[in-house]
Amino acid sequence: MSSENSSADDVQRVWDVVVVGAGPAGASAAYAAAVAGRRVLLLEKAELPRYKTCGGGIIGPSRDSLPPGFDLPLKDRVHAITFSNNGRFTRTRRSRQMLFGLINRPEFDHQLVEHAQKAGAELRTGVTVTRVEQHGAAVPDRRTVAVVLGGGETVLARAVVGADGSASRIGAHVGVKTDQVDLGLEAEIPVPDTVAEDWKGRVLIDWGPMPGSYGWVFPKGDTLTVGVISARGEGAATKRYLEDFIARLGLAGFEPSISSGHLTRCRADDSPLSRGRVLVCGDAAGLLEPWTREGISFALRSGRLAGEWAVRIAEAHDAVDTRRQALNYAFAIKAGLGVEMSVGKTMLAVFERRPGLFHAALTGFRPAWKAFMDITRGSTTLGELVRSHPVAQRALTAFDRRTAEPVEAVESPEGGVSS
Repeated sequence: MSSENSSADDVQRVWDVVVVGAGPAGASAAYAAAVAGRRVLLLEKAELPRYKTCGGGIIGPSRDSLPPGFDLPLKDRVHAITFSNNGRFTRTRRSRQMLFGLINRPEFDHQLVEHAQKAGAELRTGVTVTRVEQHGAAVPDRRTVAVVLGGGETVLARAVVGADGSASRIGAHVGVKTDQVDLGLEAEIPVPDTVAEDWKGRVLIDWGPMPGSYGWVFPKGDTLTVGVISARGEGAATKRYLEDFIARLGLAGFEPSISSGHLTRCRADDSPLSRGRVLVCGDAAGLLEPWTREGISFALRSGRLAGEWAVRIAEAHDAVDTRRQALNYAFAIKAGLGVEMSVGKTMLAVFERRPGLFHAALTGFRPAWKAFMDITRGSTTLGELVRSHPVAQRALTAFDRRTAEPVEAVESPEGGVSS
């Protein structure tokens, strides 16, 4: 940007990039744009640190997407996973190397924001964005977006990144469409040292009673994060599953410090990722893994890309160049995260029909367990695995075809039978 334009912008207070939402996606976008030397404003409606319903698992792709020098505030390192199929056929698999790490979201998110600030981004908390405008009286020219705040204040930007969560107002402006909505329920349960010690370094994953549902226990020192997720519309059954799950684990006698719920929304294949000079990323774009509903790695990766392309859009001088950069952003998302989501949707379709098959494979078939370890550690992704391993491709295709057939009993690795 020329010095003449720069001084004019200072008078009008035009930011190069305004990022709405200071979760992992927004903080990553703000960091990427600030590192490029641009003037970045990060807006967040809550005061930081703030709680977020989330298991807090940091898999390899998440770790690899963090800013240089980021010191992960790990509460535990996972070396073992206990799998069960609705409380039955329990089996634990172990690994010498760490599979993934566990964090508390308030601490993790706040630290990401601090890295964005160190890179030069300015943070404003306690600010609600009511809408964005790309035309009209509030917009001085075609290169500017007006971000309208609660109370009527307007902030001007050359590019806007929407990272304001699954109920995103920026997503509504862009026209984000979802085709999968799930309800996650979670309890943060403080436990005595003896109970905490039993869970140290080990998580539990339980394939649940409703199609596509599962539960988890993630240990974080003196607290266990216990949650379940299932398709929206099954609210009462999901709540019952969580209650039964907690009781089955022998944790019903401990009072949760926090009980919360959250809707996750997965984008439709044809859902837009931009409109004019506005991009969306993370939950606001409906970017998450459809089978596991893992969202942190998708937030970090899409946030970084959004920040990088927001810089290019901020520099675009006309609608044609803006459109080109926005299309390049969409291509970058679809070529990476989009491929993973496509495979994840197939995995979910198979899992909904045959959870027993997944349980038998992960607990009794070494190549399946190795693939699971490779994905969690970050040495491969779901998309890369299917693309580069013809056997995995054929198996997934065969399983997908069989989802239309009647469910048969599957021999479980514990010698019982599950369906």
